[in-house]
Amino acid sequence: MSQATATDSPRVGDRITQVPSRRRDLRRLLRPLLMLGGIAVVIVGSMLFWISGGRVISIDNAYVRSAKEALSTDVSGIVLEVPVHEGQRVSKGEVLLRLDPTPFQLAVAGAKANLGGIVSTLNAMKVEYKRMIQDAEVKQSQVNLDQVNADRFASLVQGGGVTRAEYDNARFQLATDKQAVTMLKLAAEVQLAKLGGNPEVDVHTMSDYLQAKARLDEAQRELDHTVIYAPFDGVATMVDTVQKGMYLAASTAAFGLVSTEHTWIEANPKETELTYVKPGDPVSVTVDTYPGRSWSCRVESIAPNSGSEFSVLPAQNTSGNWVKVVQRIPVRITCDRKADDPEFRAGMSVIADINTGHRRTWNELF
Repeated sequence: MSQATATDSPRVGDRITQVPSRRRDLRRLLRPLLMLGGIAVVIVGSMLFWISGGRVISIDNAYVRSAKEALSTDVSGIVLEVPVHEGQRVSKGEVLLRLDPTPFQLAVAGAKANLGGIVSTLNAMKVEYKRMIQDAEVKQSQVNLDQVNADRFASLVQGGGVTRAEYDNARFQLATDKQAVTMLKLAAEVQLAKLGGNPEVDVHTMSDYLQAKARLDEAQRELDHTVIYAPFDGVATMVDTVQKGMYLAASTAAFGLVSTEHTWIEANPKETELTYVKPGDPVSVTVDTYPGRSWSCRVESIAPNSGSEFSVLPAQNTSGNWVKVVQRIPVRITCDRKADDPEFRAGMSVIADINTGHRRTWNELF
């Protein structure tokens, strides 16, 4: 009985042999499942990532921009004073440069004197016109007297009361005085024409006065422009290019002023990245100078043209050697900055991440 039982039960060696065999079968079964499952997981994960992505466009071709101006004036003169220094912060309306005002003050004085002379001359013309009218009236009285004498001599000469010579003298005197009246009236008309046809005209409305007044205004304007004021709050730069005593020609840039208030970010994404970008989209901005910090900004506007549209030598797309190049469209971004934020300086490199809010669909994939 014991012998049969020992024979029917599996031997220990057989059991040990069966365990590795089962493991090999299990590995053969799991290997293709794991391989196919891993591929499927990667495919599904990639598709889900693609579907959930596409909202944010990252642009590293972006820089801080600021309003800046090359300060100059439209008059020439000797630099009298430069009351600012390099890197100084200035406020709007603050004096930045003065030219020697002496020649311009002399010009203003001369223009004022000329204007006063014009006023006196015009008033004298009005008085002169009245005098001419009176002279014509007096001469007309003489003509009337000559006419009486001529008529009387005409009746007397028939009876021999006066000689023929006396009658002729009276007749010629009448003609001469009539001609004198005509000349006086013509001179008065000329004078009246100079007064614009109105003998009581206000001299301040006459062309000669207005021309002299314009010369005075121009002289005063040039005097005012001998002082350059800050057009906005900013920082003065390149001040050392102008020194006291140097001659500064008109329209020559003296030095620069960079705004500290009006700053923005100019991003230059590819045209293919702008499909869903629109004004008002939120933007996350990081500046290379300040690692670890970010600013919440927004898209202010999208330029209506690419940068090449205003280049000095635009691309000749009609030529035979044309090659398509992806264009970049400037996008202006404004940021809400706090008082304790580090300062943005023009030219700083920026990375802008624009959240377009776009959700991809399966139709875009297939």
